[in-house]
Amino acid sequence: MAKGTDWTEALSRIKEILSQTELTETKKWGMPVYTYEDKNIMGFAGMKNYFALWFYDGVFLSDPYQVLINAQEGKTKAMRQWRFEGQNEIEEKKILEYVTEAIKNAKDGKTWKPEKSEPIPIPSIFQAKLKANKELKEAFDNLTPYKQKEYIEYIATAKRKATQVSRLEKIIPMISEGKGLNDKYK
Repeated sequence: MAKGTDWTEALSRIKEILSQTELTETKKWGMPVYTYEDKNIMGFAGMKNYFALWFYDGVFLSDPYQVLINAQEGKTKAMRQWRFEGQNEIEEKKILEYVTEAIKNAKDGKTWKPEKSEPIPIPSIFQAKLKANKELKEAFDNLTPYKQKEYIEYIATAKRKATQVSRLEKIIPMISEGKGLNDKYK
């Protein structure tokens, strides 16, 4: 299929298949997410070159047809994705098998427990700015640990000093306003 394909018809078919299950359709992150007793089980969306189903605790699925992939190796721990490049690849029986197993896993309490990561040291350029600006330091300390980590990683992942400086200048107003780095996407 061509890039930028409109997957409306294919996604409607997926929705129709999922309506046969005991899952409840909700909207989270602007996308359809299917839950069982308020636990996220799966979702789906159309991308540029494919559409996909994803299973939040897909790591526990037996995957008898070997269709599941880890979309971000090394980053994604439990979620697994099933990609389709055309509507003709939709096989209702197989999809229902995977969904049924995912629901059973949820009922059995199989869920991924996130691992605590090691704290990332604050880059020296950021540390110096916090030390020099008391209001900025206070605003940073008032952020949630998750938001603090986002900012630290944002500065730390810049390879060049100039990029670190420009990123730091960009985030100072956001920190001062108590906003997270990616709040505009939520």
